[in-house]
This record gives sequence, structure tokens and C-alpha cells, in this order.
Amino acid sequence: MRRLPIYFLIDVSESMVGEPIEQVQDGIATIIKELKTDPYALETVWLSIIGFAGKSKIITPLQDIITFYPPKIPIGSGTSLSKGLEELMNAIDRDIVKTTFERKGDWKPIIFLFTDGIPTDSTDQAIGRWNSNYKGKSNLIIISIGDNTNLNLLGKLSDQVLLFNNTDVNSYKEFFKWVTASIKATSENVNNTNTDGINLSKANSDLVEKIDLTKKHEIPDENTVVIRGKCSDTEKSYLIKYKKDFKNSGFMDLLSSYFKVVCAFKIDENSYQEFSDPNKSQVKISADELYGNPSCPACGNSYALATCQCGGIHCIKGDGPAKCPWCGNEGYYGMSEEDFDINRTLG
Repeated sequence: MRRLPIYFLIDVSESMVGEPIEQVQDGIATIIKELKTDPYALETVWLSIIGFAGKSKIITPLQDIITFYPPKIPIGSGTSLSKGLEELMNAIDRDIVKTTFERKGDWKPIIFLFTDGIPTDSTDQAIGRWNSNYKGKSNLIIISIGDNTNLNLLGKLSDQVLLFNNTDVNSYKEFFKWVTASIKATSENVNNTNTDGINLSKANSDLVEKIDLTKKHEIPDENTVVIRGKCSDTEKSYLIKYKKDFKNSGFMDLLSSYFKVVCAFKIDENSYQEFSDPNKSQVKISADELYGNPSCPACGNSYALATCQCGGIHCIKGDGPAKCPWCGNEGYYGMSEEDFDINRTLG
């Protein structure tokens, strides 16, 4: 039986923490549930999930629908698109059965690439390899989650670059219904017509917009700040996510950057390290640009954003003595009226 291989290449960088990664995880679970009820998909569709952040790794190897179980999607530091592409291309080389004189090989693989940010590494070599050896033999659909991506760069990989910008819970549900319908339609097509290609279902233009790649698109300013902290009581890591916000800027400083806190999120230390760039980030941000200090998601301490002289971010109960879980130094903590720099992640 000829297989229809489908790969989900997912950006699992820190800017995806919270609702975006949770909705992607729920969406994939919905896709699997729906495909298991479709006779054409059961006959042909095989799925794999690959994650990329500072590193890339196969989360679920290529397997048939019946045995596929939706995995936990991790989070890592950095956005190495090149490593994600390399992992994908190596998987295609290893997984795909090629046509020979004796037998028909697999159908063209379909790849759904989800990303919400700008790569933190050089992509030239990986894009060159993709365009030379894989672009004509695969169907790559790129989905920009929000408009904080380099659309010009993504257009070098595929003619199918889509913008998904209305990212509330219901929009995510409708979006993944569209992905599911597209997979079903393609599976039915290869079964009935014996021809390659992808059948993308018609999407609500308010939900999914196809990008005009003939135009030059400006690379957007950064709109997310993520900070890694460690719980003082449990020493478990967490991420604090901030989004750009101009509501708190005065009339005279409208051009200044202000980032409002979204939430602090628990992370799994082992999977975080597996997907993170081992090189320590040297990127910093001014404390004056950050608005809000959430409670610690691990122990409930009132303030998750306290900084030690070593640069480590951790939680405290409030003013008074505390111990840094990064370096072990003890000191007295209090509110500061002075501006200072805070270590931030690659996002």
C-alpha cells in the first residue's frame, strides 16, 4: 500500500509558551481523532511530528494513524529553523519509500510548518539544500502564527505561505478543522485518482490569509520577551512571557518599547534542555521596559521576577532576605527605583 506521509514541523521556541503551544497540541490531537474515523486516511496517511527550537528533534517518528498517539509538545530556547529543516530532510531521506521498477513508492510527503518567530541562526545552507533536493518532491505549507515572522525568508522555501493571525481559542479550532479537511481531501484524491498533489480546503479568509510573495514584506519588530527563572523553593525552572504593549506609555515616549506580562509558565526541565541551544544567551532587556511581575508557577511566591547579582532570575515572597537558587548567594531583596538590565532568552 502506498503511503501518504505527513510531517508536522513545529516551532517550539519559548515565544510559543502558553496558549499557542497548548492550542497546537490540542489541534493535533483533534486531527488524529478525526483522521481515525476516515476510511481513506486509514488506508494511506502516516504522520510524524518534529519540533525545533535551539535544537531540533523528532517527537514522534513516522507511523500509521491507528498506532499514532498525540505526544506532549515541549518548549526550548532559540528558533533554529535550519536545524528543523535539517531534521525534516534527514527524516524524509530515511522514511520515504522511493519508486522503483518493481514497486510504486510513497506519495509526495506533505509538510505543515508552524512558526511564530524569526530564526535565530543562519538558514542559507539549509534552504539551499531544501530547494535543490526536496522542494519539487514535497508539498510544504508554511503557517505563520501571527505576523512576527520573516515572510520573505519563508517564501524562499515554499509558494504556500499562510498567515494565521486571529489566534483566539475558537480560531485555533477552526484552523485545525481546515488542516484536517485538507488532509482528508488529499488522502481521498490519491486513493481515487492515483495522482500526487495536495488538496487544500477552502479557508475562511478572515482566519487564514495566503501571503502574496511577489511583494516585499518588512521584517516585523520583536513583540515578545521571554525570561527564564528558577523557583527559590523547588529549584524548578519556569518561563515568564511578556507581549509588546503601548497602553502604558506616555504621550512623550510613544516610540518606547513596553512589554506587558502574559503569565509565568511551568516547563519540563529535561525536554527544555533537549530542544535548547547550549550556548548561553547574552541578550538583555531593561527592567523599565517590563510591566508586571507574576507569581511563581511552581511554589506560588508573590514575585517570579527577582534578580540576583549573578544575573539569575528567581522568585521571592516579597521584601526581605532570600537565597538565589542559581548561585546560592543570600541577600536582602527589595524594590529598586533604578533601571537595570535583565537576562532574557532567545525566544
